[in-house]
Amino acid sequence: MVLGSKKSLASRPPEAWEPLLRLARFATQPLERFLRIEAASGIVLIAAAALAFAWANTPWAELYSAIWSYPLGIQIGATTYERPLVWFVNDGLMTVFFFVAGMEIRRELHDGELSTRRRAMLPLVAALGGMVVPALVYLSIADGPSTRSGWGVPMATDIAFALGVFALLGKRVPPSLRLLLLTLAVVDDLGAIIVIALFYSSGIAFGGLGVAAVGVGGIFLLRWLGVRRHLAYIAPALVVWVGIYAAGIHPTIAGVIVGLLTPVRAWLGTKGARVDVDHEFRHLAALGDEQSASHERAEALRRIDLLRREVISPAEALIEKLHPWVAFGIMPIFALANAGVALDGNTLEPTSTMVAIGIGLGLVLGKPLGILLAAGAAIRFGVAALPRGLGIRHLVALGIVAGVGFTMALFVAQLAFEGSPLLGAAKVGVLGASAVAAVVGIAVGLVLLPKQEIHESVDTADEAECSD
Repeated sequence: MVLGSKKSLASRPPEAWEPLLRLARFATQPLERFLRIEAASGIVLIAAAALAFAWANTPWAELYSAIWSYPLGIQIGATTYERPLVWFVNDGLMTVFFFVAGMEIRRELHDGELSTRRRAMLPLVAALGGMVVPALVYLSIADGPSTRSGWGVPMATDIAFALGVFALLGKRVPPSLRLLLLTLAVVDDLGAIIVIALFYSSGIAFGGLGVAAVGVGGIFLLRWLGVRRHLAYIAPALVVWVGIYAAGIHPTIAGVIVGLLTPVRAWLGTKGARVDVDHEFRHLAALGDEQSASHERAEALRRIDLLRREVISPAEALIEKLHPWVAFGIMPIFALANAGVALDGNTLEPTSTMVAIGIGLGLVLGKPLGILLAAGAAIRFGVAALPRGLGIRHLVALGIVAGVGFTMALFVAQLAFEGSPLLGAAKVGVLGASAVAAVVGIAVGLVLLPKQEIHESVDTADEAECSD
């Protein structure tokens, strides 16, 4: 009997009622198929944003505002701590989003596309150009005292949306181009995180940094003690969050810090675990089903569970575990809470229009222009090389799709125009530009990218060569 083969597993648990189990499986199959679609998270995100935008422009707009401004908190004695519901989304749930982003960045730095200079240079240079040029485009349009703070909004690329657009193009997108977009978006996220930490946080209180340092020390201590249980790290991670928040830095940066500290090396790996797993299963088989051996069976199963967990690194395991919650839970909730913009006189007055146009052109024009100029210069001077099989037409498609800002752009807009009537205009600019970039990206992809029946393998950067 082979472990893991479908024939070796019972068709249902012994307590399950067969008719009801069949009905449940029948009902969940369409959902499972949908969730396996690469563009699914982008579709959910679009639906949440569309719902929020439509809701904010209906007679029930006041209900939308009331829900997200509803105060929540705790009271200890005479001290009350309250924040609106939207704060718990933007400063709480989004910390998990940034935690996953931090782990992805750490993984790429360890053994991914950012682990060597040759692999890292193209996405690094392209991402830098894709951040600087949109900011300059925005400032050339909206460089007034009240609007200048929005320069960071058009710098960001939304990974889920951008990959969703490429997924819709199907076989026209070679794996190497998809990987290049993913790596560029990771670098883009890192740049946005640095911008948030340096330019969109209030004055730093060093006492808070001291508290955060205690939390970081606690994480290192647990690592040195060899603690591998994820739950053990929640307490020091919360200390880091409280410290960063008290320091006046946006608390989501705590998620990035903890993500970067998460181990990316597996304890055992596949080869190391295989021998031990075989040994434990032989031991289980020898024990049989005797009641007297229940304690030994439990111990063997505990060791097998440990081996299962340590085949991959803690970072890899957490990314795998948290990604569905982030993609189908946190990001849609964030969109629902932040994409509700009422189109009224405030969003249409001249200053607001400049903000919306500046962000829109920054994303739709600045992003592809910056990526093309920076990547072209890097390739021309031999600093970087395109993966084999990619050419200028692929970079054009990449640049246009990278103009889909959405989640991170909305987040930066929330920080740049917090409490300002210009926030609505900034959101309109982000939503409109992201929609335009997605549609144009699909159209350009259909025209420029030939459909491939067989994808080339993803070459390593060491084998990459320049392509015109």
